[in-house]
Amino acid sequence: MDVVTIGETMTVFTPNEEGPLRHARSFSMKFGGAESNVAIGLSRLGHRSRWISRLGEDEFGDAMHSFIRGEGVDVSYVTRDANAPTGVFFKEFRRLNDTRVYYYRKDSAASKMTAELLPEHAIQDAVYLHITGITPALGKSCQLLIDKAIRIAKETGTKIVFDPNIRLKIWADENEARHFITKYASESDIVMPGVAEAEFLFGSNTPEQFIDHFHELGVETVLLKLGKEGSIISSPSVPKTHVPGFFVDRVVDPIGAGDAFASGVLSGLLDGLALEEAARRGNAMGAMVTMVNGDVEGLPIRDDLDLFMSGGAEDVTR
Repeated sequence: MDVVTIGETMTVFTPNEEGPLRHARSFSMKFGGAESNVAIGLSRLGHRSRWISRLGEDEFGDAMHSFIRGEGVDVSYVTRDANAPTGVFFKEFRRLNDTRVYYYRKDSAASKMTAELLPEHAIQDAVYLHITGITPALGKSCQLLIDKAIRIAKETGTKIVFDPNIRLKIWADENEARHFITKYASESDIVMPGVAEAEFLFGSNTPEQFIDHFHELGVETVLLKLGKEGSIISSPSVPKTHVPGFFVDRVVDPIGAGDAFASGVLSGLLDGLALEEAARRGNAMGAMVTMVNGDVEGLPIRDDLDLFMSGGAEDVTR
C-alpha cells in the first residue's frame, strides 16, 4: 500500500436547495469522511490506498462499503457491527459562504472501533499512515486504536501524516481536544493544519510562528493551509515557502477541501515531487473539490488534475 488511513465515514444527506435545513424537502444521499476522502482522492490519481473503519450491518453500511470499494480503495480491514449503526450527517447550505454540518454519529459502529480490530500487517506495508484528529475524538477505544497504529508505523518505518481536522462538536471539551491534537502532532512526521486549527492550539500568531510551534513539537514537515491563498510549507531542507493557491470563481461546497489537499500532497510525494510541487498539487486538488457539491464528487482523475493545473481547461469541451 502507498497510504493507509483509519477513520469514520458517514452517510451524508445534502439538501437539493439552499436555505435553512428546516425548509428542505428533498435530499441527495452521498458519503463523506476525512479519511476515506483522502483514500479515494489517492486512488483516482492511480495510487494504492487502504481505508480501515467499522460500519453498521445496515443498508447505509452496505452502500458505503460498495461505493468506496468501487473507487478502487482497499477495504479488506473494514469490519461490521450488527449492534451499532453507520453514522449519518446532514449538510446545510444556509446561504452563500455559510455551510453548516449536523452530526448524528453518537454510538455509531465506527465509534466502537478498538485496537484489537487492527492487525499489524494492515499498516506495516504502507509508505504513509494518514490519521486525523477526528478518530480519537470518537472515544477512548478509538484513541487506543490510533495509538496502536502509530506504534506499528514507527516500528516499521511508515511515515505518519496527521491532519488535525478539529471537530469541537465531538470532543468532550476544548482542553481535551487541545491535549490530544498536540500529542498526535508531536508523534507525526508530516502535519497539515489549517490556520484556525493552529490558532486553536497556540493562540494568535503569524503563520510563520505557527509553523515554528509545530517544529518545536518535533514535527519534521509542516504544510499550513491558507484556504484560497494556498499554503506555506516548511521542512529541514525547505525554508518557509508560500505556495500560491488556485483561483476559483465560485465555491459550491467547501467541505472536503482539506482532505483533497492532503491527497494531492501525498500523491506528489509518492510521485517523487519536491515538497513545493507536492503542495502545489495539493492546492489544486483543494480548489477543484470546492467547485462540486459533495465531499468526493469533485476529486479529479489525473488527466483532469493536469489540465486544471496547466490552466488549459475550457468552459465547454466538444
